[in-house]
Amino acid sequence: MATRKAPITALKDLRVSSHQVPSFGRIPNTSIQKKPLLIYHSAFQLNTSPSTIESHLSSVGVVASQWRYTMYSTTHFHSTSHEVLCIASGKAKLCFGGEDNPKRIEPVVESGDVIVVPAGVGHRLLEDVDGGFVMVGAYPVGRDWDMCYGKEGEEGKVEGIGRLGWFERDPIYGDEGPVLDV
Repeated sequence: MATRKAPITALKDLRVSSHQVPSFGRIPNTSIQKKPLLIYHSAFQLNTSPSTIESHLSSVGVVASQWRYTMYSTTHFHSTSHEVLCIASGKAKLCFGGEDNPKRIEPVVESGDVIVVPAGVGHRLLEDVDGGFVMVGAYPVGRDWDMCYGKEGEEGKVEGIGRLGWFERDPIYGDEGPVLDV
């Protein structure tokens, strides 16, 4: 696959939402590393293809694309890796933090948005608004990801979140970018 960068919103024009989500039950959310959930609104141009997004991520070299899919409808989190979700098509309402958490975040995201999900943040699909919601899921190069559900017995995995490093470069913008400012 050729690596080329996709047209992206200039960093000076990028709108970013930043959210700290407190722990809830056995879902640690942002409570361990204190790194926020970040949403880069319209980072990619509308309807940028999954293959173009994957090529862009590869050219920046911070994260590796691992799948194209919607989001699971069950709350889950990852204890071994942060996650970068690039919305390739559609529009959806998501839930971050656990659906029963009074301090959860329920954004509507759409094609072109990018979400940086710190390890430990519970997330799930609430509604595929238009029936065509697809993301490119990516993880820091060299990192494997796991699935945790906030259940008894996952405590050892959760402890490992505190030892994970944060991004040294932005997964979309490279040497500058929102992940470097947190």
